[in-house]
Amino acid sequence: MMLSKYSFGIGDRFAHQGVAQLRAIVEAKALGADVVPVWNKSNREHLIVHTHPDSVRAEADAAVKALGWKGPYHVDADHIGLKTVDSFINASDFFTLDVADFAGQASPEAEIQDFVARYRRYATTLAIPGIERALTVSQQDVTDIAKKYLLAVREAGAIYRHVEAAKGRDRFITEVSMDETDKPQTPVELLFILAAIADQKIPAQTIAPKFTGRFNKGVDYVGDVVQFEKEFNEDLAVIAFAIREFGLPANLKLSVHSGSDKFSIYGPIARAVRKHGAGVHVKTAGTTWLEEVAGLALAGGDALTMAQEIYEKAHGRMEDLCKPYAAVIDIDRAMLPEPKTVRGWSGTEYAAALRHDQKCPAYNRHFRQLVHVGFKVAAEMGSAYYQALDAHADVIGRLVTENLLEKHIKPLFVQR
Repeated sequence: MMLSKYSFGIGDRFAHQGVAQLRAIVEAKALGADVVPVWNKSNREHLIVHTHPDSVRAEADAAVKALGWKGPYHVDADHIGLKTVDSFINASDFFTLDVADFAGQASPEAEIQDFVARYRRYATTLAIPGIERALTVSQQDVTDIAKKYLLAVREAGAIYRHVEAAKGRDRFITEVSMDETDKPQTPVELLFILAAIADQKIPAQTIAPKFTGRFNKGVDYVGDVVQFEKEFNEDLAVIAFAIREFGLPANLKLSVHSGSDKFSIYGPIARAVRKHGAGVHVKTAGTTWLEEVAGLALAGGDALTMAQEIYEKAHGRMEDLCKPYAAVIDIDRAMLPEPKTVRGWSGTEYAAALRHDQKCPAYNRHFRQLVHVGFKVAAEMGSAYYQALDAHADVIGRLVTENLLEKHIKPLFVQR
């Protein structure tokens, strides 16, 4: 099973927006952008929303049938490990092997020394096509990288072989994820991580490193965009080099996690992949959930009251809701409106504060991030929330499609 050159992860917390999401992909295709949809949902999200991985497959299949989509599509077991993968086996054909927790834990010394012995030939001044500067690598660098990442890659190999035994070789797509480590990986580190992946015989089609800068949930990139573009280009060059050197899959590409709403780096990403003739996978998740809430607000009446209640309860439980996402949110409590103030807002005012329009004076990224992590509140509303989604499907669907197409897919994939 081969992943196409351009793919786009479309997470959907409550599995109600599959058609609206796919419609954005369909409209992009009409504009000349051939993008493959990948529905993704993590084990943590399933536990919070009380769903099962089979629901993601059902949503994807139903959307494809409803719109008559004839292209490829996939269902991603997002951020899984050996302890969580089994429930995803039947429904998924894309597996994101999350081994970031193992980074920094050293393998046995004999394994480290063996790796260094086999790859010490790269401990030199490396001239990699596509990188303007030479990369200086010492044997100590190789040793340090092996100590930090070898165990993590070995764990990825164990997960891969577990899935392979259940599904069969070449019947699924493999991504290796290290985006939730403490520090970003340098191009040199990425090179030796890819060597270790090749050693484990993992046919990785995407690799998700941690990039420089902050990728906070649901808001724009925070960091030096020029530096990001430089490193992204260098990572693409390293991948092309590693494919030739280590025999990795020819379609191996970068994956950008927490990629939704990172508008300031979409231009650099688009330029880089076209410059290198490379592919890219961009994974989004909560941006669709936020459009649901905005749609409820704009629907008015009881739906607006529900949106206001979601914020009020999230505000009261902020520490609990933010704790699992502490590394990927940045909320200034002083910038949050009081719940009683939000209770007085119109639907238009609520949506203006929530929707990611940086030109809008009312947009509040702190408000947006708190609602982003507040989907647990909606989950606890149970059937009432799902009934609201059904009752206002038209207005919500329009927002979901518009958001993905205009703000995400066009800047990334539609050539102008």
